[in-house]
Amino acid sequence: MALCLPAPSDVAHTLLNDTFLRALLRQPTDYTPIWLMRQAGRYLPEYNATRARAGSFLGLAKNPDYATEVTLQPLERYPLDAAILFSDILTIPDAMGLGLNFVQGEGPRFERTVRTEADVAKLAVPDIDATLRYVTDAVSQIRRALTDGEGRQKVPLIGFSGSPWTLACYMVEGGGSDDHRTVKSMAYARPDLVHRILDINAQAVVAYLNAQIEAGAQAVMIFDTWGGALADGAYQRFSLDYIAKVVAGVKREHDGARIPVITFTKGGGLWLEEIASIGVDAVGLDWTVNLGAARAKVGDRVALQGNIDPSVLFAPPAAIRTEARAVLDSFGNHPGHVFNLGHGISQFTPPEHVAELVDEVHRHSRAIRQKSYV
Repeated sequence: MALCLPAPSDVAHTLLNDTFLRALLRQPTDYTPIWLMRQAGRYLPEYNATRARAGSFLGLAKNPDYATEVTLQPLERYPLDAAILFSDILTIPDAMGLGLNFVQGEGPRFERTVRTEADVAKLAVPDIDATLRYVTDAVSQIRRALTDGEGRQKVPLIGFSGSPWTLACYMVEGGGSDDHRTVKSMAYARPDLVHRILDINAQAVVAYLNAQIEAGAQAVMIFDTWGGALADGAYQRFSLDYIAKVVAGVKREHDGARIPVITFTKGGGLWLEEIASIGVDAVGLDWTVNLGAARAKVGDRVALQGNIDPSVLFAPPAAIRTEARAVLDSFGNHPGHVFNLGHGISQFTPPEHVAELVDEVHRHSRAIRQKSYV
């Protein structure tokens, strides 16, 4: 089957390594690129040292110098094919005035929730430049740090946001939740209020991602962490429809280069073909999805990202390499695969095990590419 691939000119030429972007655009690559969700995080001792200097997670995330430092740390350890902005998905609700803080051992908490008509009426799209300038400043600073004195950039930079539904879950629940009882009950009892929250969130996410692109992000990702908590039908109404609005509003070109868009719904394998139809360049998959079967469903309509089980990284090195080969072999010798975990890396992961994974993905995929693409 002939592939309709974007022209090579759609990829920035100042990049020393553009493999990640080419894979997202379903162009042939010499090997399968790899990056990891939460690749800058607590499994790295250097991250923990920087976080201690910052005093808190928010002190880290809201300081462009610290955010730049930790974004680069995994790239200094491993030959990863992309950097991802160090930030948090809850920056938008924080900018809306809900008062984000992180409680030790409990995760994120908001001082104010959004549960009543009055709460919803107060919501507004934040002024990104006024409230989230620390994020766009970090994006610009990271791009500079990735670039040498001759204007050559090491790897691309990914920007990101939470999805409208995932943000709404935290805004209504006030923090993390095991069952999302409050927000789901609200969605069924007062869908008008939830749709109002989601509409505002979608507008905010579009503005936020576009600001990151203007600051230097070369691809963007929408994290729909809690979309899989919804029933079929409800997922489309409350999550996917709003992701589609975001995708439609995001800049797809900047400074003459294509800006690929990735979306990832944890637990979203049931809706793979629907997700692939909303205009994204790539769909992230969690570890419960068979990668080969997923590719058979979507063909060359989108790239796929994923999807090894993060727990594999607790296995011995030989087992890690075996499982990495299995994922690569499942996808096959085709363009359009970005290797990643099926969810974020655990804070307990041995750093040396990540090195084994990255090495095997690069090694085995190069061997696969010795054959012509089929």
